[in-house]
Amino acid sequence: MNLLFIGNLGGWEMVAIVFVILLLFGGKKIPELMRGLGAGIREFNNAKNAINSEIKEGMREADRKSVSDSNPQS
Repeated sequence: MNLLFIGNLGGWEMVAIVFVILLLFGGKKIPELMRGLGAGIREFNNAKNAINSEIKEGMREADRKSVSDSNPQS
């Protein structure tokens, strides 16, 4: 069961959601909310990129170690 029906939203549903957000938060709070959302997404992407680079570096080190172990120098 899909709890987030984002893929099934039509034009009128999006208009209704925007209207409800305007009613709940007001026009002056929305830019502040969007800045916070943008900062959160940016932080998430930075953490994701850091984890990806650590994994790739670990894989490179493992490859280097396996190559050096299989080719012992006399």
